[in-house]
Parts: sequence; C-alpha cells; structure tokens
Amino acid sequence: MRSFQDPNLQERQNAAAAARKAMLEKFRAAAEDPAVAERHAARVAMNEARRVRMAEREAAKRAREAELAAEAARAAEHALQAQREAEEAETRLAAEKAERQRLLEAEQKAARDARYAARKAAKKERRRGY
Repeated sequence: MRSFQDPNLQERQNAAAAARKAMLEKFRAAAEDPAVAERHAARVAMNEARRVRMAEREAAKRAREAELAAEAARAAEHALQAQREAEEAETRLAAEKAERQRLLEAEQKAARDARYAARKAAKKERRRGY
C-alpha cells in the first residue's frame, strides 16, 4: 500500500523540471548581474597580469641561463688556456731536464775519459820506469 504523501512519476518529473527551470533562471539572472561581470573582469585582469609576470620571469630565466652559459664558456676557455700553459711549462721543464742530463752525461764521460787517460799514462810511466 502506498503512502498518501508519495508523489507519483508525473509529479516527480514536474518537480524536477521546475527545479531545472529555477536553476536556469537563477543562472541567467547571475550572468546579467553587474557584480558577477565585475568579478569576471577582475579575474581576467588578474590572469593577464599573471601571464605578464610569468613571461617576465621566463625572460629573466633565459637571460640568466645565457649569462651562465657565457660564464661557463669563459671558465672553460680559461681552464683550457691554463692547461696549455701548464703543458708548455712541462715541456720546457722536460727539455731543460733533458739538456741538464745530456750535459751531466757529457761531464761524466769527460771525467771517465780523463781517468782512463790518467791510468793509461800512469801505466805507461810505470813500464818506462823499469
């Protein structure tokens, strides 16, 4: 058995249609309201300002990245120059060391030859002395 207060299908459909119509009227009234238009304009202005700030930040970021890239290139160039200078200094030192070694070997050979000549002369002198 149904309750007396239970609405039938037609009544429920009519109530839903009336609710939809009321919501549509409320929406239309809100769309024409100057306060809503003012809030919308404020939102649009705020979004535009946000876009401008984001573009400025992006431009500043790109400028900073370009500056950092240039600085890194300068640092790499300085490091390369320092490496070249170090290699040149190392080459000069190696050449000087080789020259010193050659001179030392020449001195040692001259001293050895002198000792050999002195021994030969001493031996010759001893043979003559007998």
